[in-house]
Amino acid sequence: MEVECYDEKGAEVYDMVVRQIIQDLQITRAIKDLRVYVDPREPVFIIVISYEKTAPVVRIGDFTELDKEADELFIRIKDETYLPDLLAILWELEGRNNVHQTSRYEIIVDNPHTDIKNMVVHDPEEDLRKKIYDALFRIIPEGLRVVEHYSEGNIIALTASDETIKEEWLAKTSEIIAKMRKEENRYKIK
Repeated sequence: MEVECYDEKGAEVYDMVVRQIIQDLQITRAIKDLRVYVDPREPVFIIVISYEKTAPVVRIGDFTELDKEADELFIRIKDETYLPDLLAILWELEGRNNVHQTSRYEIIVDNPHTDIKNMVVHDPEEDLRKKIYDALFRIIPEGLRVVEHYSEGNIIALTASDETIKEEWLAKTSEIIAKMRKEENRYKIK
């Protein structure tokens, strides 16, 4: 983690704030690299985060068995871990009145309208990205509400100010991203 600021005390304070927020949101281990550039004289605040890969998505077939009989779909649960997520999705897609949980291990869907054979029930990367965005918006100073967003692959960057975002700030953001990628590629095993 690196905080760049002309004021050393200010950099120390932001370092502490950033560390506390990512710890509170329990994403410390998921953060590969984090860079902050802050200049209150402008005012501009840039934050760039690179995060680790996550587990693959969990599809309905990964933890259930499906049987379709007449106009009913029987879902047998092999692992209850994702049952709450599954129920929430089924209620949204099929309507709560058409989804019946007869036991901890069985769900019946009356007259299903959706083909759910390959449905994604849980996406760990999406969950992590939500937590990262939550952290970013907690870290950005309160008065800086004009935000330029960048997201590609495992990198998320925000450039924030209380006025129109200047091209030189976006160039600084791109410079931080490029430096981060270069350092990340240097440590890859080839």
